[in-house]
Amino acid sequence: MGVDIDIAGLRPEIIRVAPSPLAELGMALHALSEPGHHPGLRGWATGVTARLDSHLADRMCEADFLWRTTFSDLFLPCAGLPGGHTLPGATLAEELDVLDKLSDEQFVDAALEFTCALPYSSRGPAALADAEVRRRALDLAAARGPQQMRFSERLLADPPRIRSWLRQFLRDCDEAFFAETWARLRHQLAADARHKTDLLRHKGLAGALAAVSPAVTLDESAARITVDKLGDGHTATRDVGLLLVPTSLGWPHLMVLHRYGWQPVLHYPVGSAELAAPPSVEQLALRMTALSHPVRMRICRHLARSAYTTGELAQVHGMTAPEISRHLGVLKKAGLVTTRRRGRYVLHQLDVTVVARLGSDFLEGILR
Repeated sequence: MGVDIDIAGLRPEIIRVAPSPLAELGMALHALSEPGHHPGLRGWATGVTARLDSHLADRMCEADFLWRTTFSDLFLPCAGLPGGHTLPGATLAEELDVLDKLSDEQFVDAALEFTCALPYSSRGPAALADAEVRRRALDLAAARGPQQMRFSERLLADPPRIRSWLRQFLRDCDEAFFAETWARLRHQLAADARHKTDLLRHKGLAGALAAVSPAVTLDESAARITVDKLGDGHTATRDVGLLLVPTSLGWPHLMVLHRYGWQPVLHYPVGSAELAAPPSVEQLALRMTALSHPVRMRICRHLARSAYTTGELAQVHGMTAPEISRHLGVLKKAGLVTTRRRGRYVLHQLDVTVVARLGSDFLEGILR
């Protein structure tokens, strides 16, 4: 499970790292609409919300599905331009100009991503050109609610009007709160981009990706990058390159733009202590499964208090030693139990630190 990026033939000079003010504004809007995802930003979100003009707050709700339930690729428009070599703009105004260069078909398809009506990693008909796709998109938008339905109807009927509305909305957000936030964050993001660029130069792609996230792995023999996520996807760098975009507001989200025909983008969080060695999705699933069995839960109850041998656990639970060993094997494979030898005895104990982190690990895993 995860997103694979085929990097066969990828040249070092077309791997770039750059911050994006528009992508960071998108993450800011997400954090404001889903503060529960970002407990570390609660103070910032509360302060921004408290001083928002009521009219802007209402407009923020009109299309929040572009940044709340999905992170729309419209916030990384440089990836959609032909050739794949366009970098994010240095200012929000420059990025909005890049957004204007997307075709209406690209804009509409990216905006309708929340409906799941269109294929993402593969070629498919465009909503503006295919009546059946439009019908399905509207049906799925209606299932999400009247607000999403109205937005989708306006989008399909008059794309330029919605494009103008979104551009003005983003400019108003910049004036209301984002310009101040970006002035504070851009230096950290620029420093991270320089650091990753230095790593690319001196340690290659493997060194840079290792610094991006433990959830990103490089298989050089297979010419493939794998991003450990619950969703599946595939893309290829071909001759369009690979773009790395840091975000200060993004943790725990590690996102991969892998839309068909667009440049692949890794949008990764920086500056968060919580990013240290998160478990893989597979390891998280193993832990959740291991703890779901009632016998293993009872075994954990004892192992949380003290270290026990297999024989002691067998006696306490009225089971045979081989039965206990099988359950311990599942817990050990999941990384939940540690063992140590004392003379001729092997003692088992629950790793309470790992268990205590399961809630946050689970949240990080499903939101990554």
